[in-house]
Amino acid sequence: MAKQINIEEFLIKSVNIPIIDVRTPAEFEHAHIPGAVNIPLFTNEERAIVGTNYKKNGKENAVLAGLEFVGPKLADFARLAKKTAVDNKLLIHCWRGGMRSASMAWLFETVGLEIETLSGGYKSYRRHIKSKFAENYKIVVLGGMTGSGKTEILKEIEKLGEQFVDLEGIANHKGSAFGSFGEKKQTSTEQFENNLFEYWKKIDPNKYLWLEDESQSIGYVRIPEEIYIKIRNSIVVEISVPKAERIKWLVEEYANFDKKLLESAVLKISKRLGGLNTKLALDAITEGKFDIVADITLQYYDKAYQYGLSKRENKILKIGLDKIDHKENAKKIIAFFNTEVLHTLNLK
Repeated sequence: MAKQINIEEFLIKSVNIPIIDVRTPAEFEHAHIPGAVNIPLFTNEERAIVGTNYKKNGKENAVLAGLEFVGPKLADFARLAKKTAVDNKLLIHCWRGGMRSASMAWLFETVGLEIETLSGGYKSYRRHIKSKFAENYKIVVLGGMTGSGKTEILKEIEKLGEQFVDLEGIANHKGSAFGSFGEKKQTSTEQFENNLFEYWKKIDPNKYLWLEDESQSIGYVRIPEEIYIKIRNSIVVEISVPKAERIKWLVEEYANFDKKLLESAVLKISKRLGGLNTKLALDAITEGKFDIVADITLQYYDKAYQYGLSKRENKILKIGLDKIDHKENAKKIIAFFNTEVLHTLNLK
């Protein structure tokens, strides 16, 4: 019988040993451990039939029904497992660490593979990452109005040796009505959390972690509550960049996208812009006057940002930046943080 191991040991071993997720394709597609390979014991339809059989006729009948589905596929499962294994080893999990993972473990061991299964299944993985998100970290939040280049600055800050987790990058969205432009399709919120954990687990809790100021929703996904609370309660370094510079940056970022996409984004915030401003913005897109579009939309985004900032109770320290220059701005912000911020707050 395959050995069951806890989630901590499972994740350590997964660095070198492939993970086999034996849940249905639908379960896997909704969310899975990054890097896992799906070898589903049942198809989506088969799983539903077995589950219904279990409720109506009991475990024994359900098992027999399951065997009828699985029997013809056993050889294919075994071949795929042997092809996937590294050094003849595999890690297996299902939803709760029950019959599905135990059955596949038996099969794979029968063909000579070394198998370990995850105690508690995928549910234990989810509990684990949520508990890790809830742990204490030294966080500093970079704030600033739309078009200030915060994400690009943070990437430069990371190059200077600081810790940074790019929430928008992991979410495949820049966080505004225009945020999906040029990005991959977003995952489920659950998969976003799983992907985020791949970065989060590398954080050194003794060093400051830089995050961008975000609302809880980034496009269609949501930042885990445990992390969002930290963002709302952490130190904020707010950058102030002239509006003209921000407009120029936004034009560089978005003017090359299809005009229909730009129009659809403006229409998403039309109620907040108002009828006249929406019309002016749409006319400006048609005429290729993208600086006007940026100017009009910033009226909404700047108000929204100021409102969100006013709801914060934590310390906000401001630094003025003359222009969009990500490398130089990153250096200025690090210097400001290491002198003004840490000194003001008496932090180390």
